[in-house]
Amino acid sequence: MDLIPLPQAVDLREDAPPYAFGPGPVLATGPGAGGTARWLRRELGAATGWDLPEAGPGAAADIRLRLDIDGVARLGPEGHRITVDATGVELAGADAAGLFWAAQTLRQLLGPDACRRAPLGGRGGRVWSLPHGTIADAPRFGWRGLMLDVARHFLPKDGVLRAIDLLTAHKLNVLHLHLTDDQGWRVEIKRHPRLTGVGAWRPRSRWGHRASPLWNETPHGGFYTQDDIREIVAYAAERHVRVVPEIDVPGHSQAAIAAYPELGNTDVVDTSALGVWDDWGISENVLAPTEAVLRFYEGVFEELLELFPPEVSPFVHVGGDECPKAQWRASARAQARIRELGVDGEDGLQSWFIRHFDTWLARRGRRLIGWDEILEGGLAPGAAVSSWRGYAGGIAAAEAGHDVVMCPEQQVYLDHRQAGGPDEPVPIGYVRSLEDVYRFEPVPPRLPARAAAHVLGAQANVWTEVMENRSRVDYQVFPRLAAFAETVWSRLPEPDARDYAGFEARMAGHYRRLDALGVEYRPPGGPLPWQRRPGVLGRPIEGEPPFV
Repeated sequence: MDLIPLPQAVDLREDAPPYAFGPGPVLATGPGAGGTARWLRRELGAATGWDLPEAGPGAAADIRLRLDIDGVARLGPEGHRITVDATGVELAGADAAGLFWAAQTLRQLLGPDACRRAPLGGRGGRVWSLPHGTIADAPRFGWRGLMLDVARHFLPKDGVLRAIDLLTAHKLNVLHLHLTDDQGWRVEIKRHPRLTGVGAWRPRSRWGHRASPLWNETPHGGFYTQDDIREIVAYAAERHVRVVPEIDVPGHSQAAIAAYPELGNTDVVDTSALGVWDDWGISENVLAPTEAVLRFYEGVFEELLELFPPEVSPFVHVGGDECPKAQWRASARAQARIRELGVDGEDGLQSWFIRHFDTWLARRGRRLIGWDEILEGGLAPGAAVSSWRGYAGGIAAAEAGHDVVMCPEQQVYLDHRQAGGPDEPVPIGYVRSLEDVYRFEPVPPRLPARAAAHVLGAQANVWTEVMENRSRVDYQVFPRLAAFAETVWSRLPEPDARDYAGFEARMAGHYRRLDALGVEYRPPGGPLPWQRRPGVLGRPIEGEPPFV
């Protein structure tokens, strides 16, 4: 079978007659299985035309859903078992999430047309069937994520909901939303309305890499209202996806400073003259290290925590990366702050920022997570690290007892180009082919077992400077997200021993699923004519990426 990600154990009997569904199959929903039942009626029902009514007491049911905490528990959290025999199909989950992932496997077993939004119809209708046998499965990691940058290019709400559906189709369970940056602020904060009234809009955007001479002169922007965020969070929770909101401090903050100039280093720069940055890269305009700035962002986080409840968003990302220090070095106010706090220069000042919000979030039952620069100056015990500059930051964090999410740019930055050919649109970074991503290993081999236990999992990151719309995001993310999903779900051999040929063969069926889901992926043979961007400058890096 062409199942992706690869299950732990598959025993399907191709020699036995399959179980064929009749025209009106019924559903039996056990206690705690209501969420999966709703999903099946909505999604599978749309593709098949089935209503999936609930079976009456004692009546036979074609699809049976139940939690089997004792029977499936040995598989671990999110574990599940699928059994198909002459009586129909039973989905059993160790927990509600496991049952939901079993439903995703069921849809794959039914074939690509089960991913459509309406039945294809035709004479006599479609007969849906399943091979007899069993599948037992559970994920390797609890954190299986995608970071989506909606600050550089805004993705409207429906695009975020669609992204959640595509994550769940690949059994991924974390959506990290990069909500603020120099180029835009994307979440409504009612006590600070100018963050979106001003900070959500920029006058134009560079077309291509920051070295490109081309510009799109159309203003760009948008933001999610608080009700939009509540809808996104509820939609994700129903599908067992956690949402990690990111509000960047103290760097990557020009959009906020443009909205509220007093947040910047006013004794060095005329911050009232700043606008939302229309270029890519790293702005020199960073937050001022004042108590007033801390109070401002505490207000931001107070509203954010109300929008992202702890059961869906136990982690809050504060960025903490790429913070230029030139303005602090030139600022008498910042230098006085360094002396007052007794910290080690400007790096100590950045650590003070992060530690403040680490303590503040911990008091409210949340855990801070940030990019690996937050290790500089030391971390509080509960803080976690997103290791993006390579494995080194994650190794250091894990060995120091901090939880880690591995997302090294050299391996799983999906904005990096997929091939070296001249037709690759706006080529950024190293070549990271489908096979390269399939051979990604979240736990570096030199990490001792005790430290390796701190690796929560991994995520692929998608920075959107050169992705101006959903089609471009689709192209960069797929099909590589399918390979990534298998590396974080399945228990694969060491990278060099992985059966890439077998994965590639299974992808033949998966491409048909992506077609049915409307995903504009990169075809195996290279970009289609309308996917190219001739003349738009990128920044390709030649050679193999370093293992750092």
